[in-house]
Amino acid sequence: MPRDWSESREFRRYARRIVDDVVPKIQDSAVTVSLVPRGEADIKFAVELGLSIMLDKPIIAVIPPGTQVPEHLLRVADRIVDGDIMAEPERLAEAVAATIAELREEDGRS
Repeated sequence: MPRDWSESREFRRYARRIVDDVVPKIQDSAVTVSLVPRGEADIKFAVELGLSIMLDKPIIAVIPPGTQVPEHLLRVADRIVDGDIMAEPERLAEAVAATIAELREEDGRS
């Protein structure tokens, strides 16, 4: 039995998947669109947000209605888009597309 969680087979598999799958996807993306979870800490969200920060990607945070957003996340996100992805997917897709266009224009990559 492993001495701690970081030595477990499951964790090593998870870490390998992050390195082999998630890191390249974030590296190859122009922007990160993150669906901010409600409630408890979400490890997948935290890892992807941390990688986006470390890879210096613009971050668009999609915030569900009524979600308490941590102050630090508000400082890190380049843009905040409010809305329920399940109830209004078209509006959110349009808002995200417009935000990506704005970020590209600001960066001089129209």
